[in-house]
Amino acid sequence: MSEKARSRATGSDTGTGLPQRRTGRAFAHTPHRSDGRPPQTPRGVRRPGPGGRLGTIPPVPGRPATSRGPLAVSALCALLLALATWQVLLPGPLLSADARLSRALVRTVPDAVTERLSDLGNVPVALPVLLLAAAYAALRGNRRGAAAAVAAMAVVPALVVPLKVWTARPGPLEPWAAGYFPSGHTATAFVAYTGAALLLRPYAGRRWPVAAALVLTGATAAGLVLRGFHWPLDVLASLLLCTPLLLVVSRCCRSTRRSSG
Repeated sequence: MSEKARSRATGSDTGTGLPQRRTGRAFAHTPHRSDGRPPQTPRGVRRPGPGGRLGTIPPVPGRPATSRGPLAVSALCALLLALATWQVLLPGPLLSADARLSRALVRTVPDAVTERLSDLGNVPVALPVLLLAAAYAALRGNRRGAAAAVAAMAVVPALVVPLKVWTARPGPLEPWAAGYFPSGHTATAFVAYTGAALLLRPYAGRRWPVAAALVLTGATAAGLVLRGFHWPLDVLASLLLCTPLLLVVSRCCRSTRRSSG
């Protein structure tokens, strides 16, 4: 038998003879071990995907990108509120523009209308709306969101009253009085109506509850400014002050929906 014939006869025997060169991209790049266990490399522990190709390495866990948005908004609100408070304490040039805007708006609408709008920010009017929404959400399983909304409402006086005492800003029509910055009625309306909307949104539609809450809050703020109960900057400061609270309520409501889903 010739050498060529022997090589053909023994070429298929993998137990003897010299190792044969295997071709192919998968064999060229995939490590192997003699004991049959997967190699200690990330490529070796990957599982094939639906198309037979190697899957991808799972992403490294970390903070979700969506959490940066509320933090950025809260930081911006805190910065703007600090700027407004600084202007009130100086007093600064921003107060001159605030006073001009107030003089142009005060009592341009009949008092009977603006006083009714201002009453939307009274605690006996706004608080029952929030409590009813919180009770309904708790019965539907959103106890965490309901507790967060009620807690946000309880925090409002603890934030507003010290700022009123510290700044001691007089009112547009009552320069002898003090304690108008920020607006407590606006803060009450904003937290109560928007908090109720965030609680009812999963059950009553995605858009109209929040839209209704913003309309009620805007009507309250407009009534306060047009009647002369508050300066425009007082209203804006309350919105900046309470926005981070409502972002927390919104986050609690979203986390409850994810866990229940």
